[in-house]
Formats: sequence, structure tokens, C-alpha cells
Amino acid sequence: MSCPNERKQPNILITGTPGVGKTEMATLIAEKLNLHHINVGEVIRQNKCHLDYDETLDTHILDEDKLLDTLEIDFDTEHLNGGIVADYHACELFPERWFDLILVLRADTEILYDRLTSRGYSDKKRNENMQCEIMNVILDEAKESYDPAIVQELSNNTIEEMDENVSRVEAWYHHWLKDHNT
Repeated sequence: MSCPNERKQPNILITGTPGVGKTEMATLIAEKLNLHHINVGEVIRQNKCHLDYDETLDTHILDEDKLLDTLEIDFDTEHLNGGIVADYHACELFPERWFDLILVLRADTEILYDRLTSRGYSDKKRNENMQCEIMNVILDEAKESYDPAIVQELSNNTIEEMDENVSRVEAWYHHWLKDHNT
């Protein structure tokens, strides 16, 4: 079982409303720090971790148990020493012990609207996601599900902000290594 005190590298979760840049940022961090990237949405698709399709919400209904069982292989076996950066639009379902840092990416509503529209989201789906961003749903869930000290809110509107965010995570990562591997 993955325990924070026994890891040689930290595990990071990047979360936020769809369209804020989670996967792109996770990919950049994984490449820069030589971490294992887990795109949870891809894991769900590849392992069919869904129960059904909800036509009204235009989304699959997640089978949380199957997803967590699948992810345990990475977190509690293959990468027991850490070194994972995962991205997903929800965070409350993951065990607290898996992560050392939770990054909640945010985007201005004008930018998010355009990103979701370019993805072909229906009006209903786009509006629901916009409302979640406006109401801080993901940020609140992160703060309720994890120690608030490890939850960081980051604006991710531009390439420059993303680069700054990656640099901040890189600095945090090296500080974590220094503190935990002495």
C-alpha cells in the first residue's frame, strides 16, 4: 500500500473542470520531472470503468470501484515509491494516501466557454461545466477531501500561466525530494 512517508517521489493529482488544461499540464510535468503520467479518463475508457451512458447528461456513469481497483495496481504496486502525476476532472473518489499535492486548475469563464465549445460540448453539458467552475465545485471538493495544506489553486488561462505553473510544481517537487529523502 502506498504510504506518503515511504515514497521516494511524490504523487500529484491535477484536477479541475473539463477544459482547464489538466492533461496538457500533467503531460508537461511528467516529461519535465520524469514522472509516470496517468490520464484517468483514458484509464476509464481503456478498462471500461463505466456502468452505463446517461443521455441526459451526455456522459458515461463511472464505476468507481472498478476504476479504483484498476488504479491500485499503479499506486499500490507498480509505483509504490511514488512518481505519479494523474489528471482527472474529479478528485474526491481517490484515497487521500495516494497524493502529496493536489493542483486545482482554474480558467476564466470566457476562456473556458471557448474551450468547451471547441470540444463540441452540447449547450447543456457546457453550461453545467461552466456552472461548476463558477461555483468552485472542484476546488471545494478538493479542500473537503484532502488536507487543505496540500491543495493548491492555480490559474491556467494562457500558455505563459501554464509554464509558470509547471515551474512552480518543479520547484515544489525538488523541495519535496529534499525534505523526504534526507
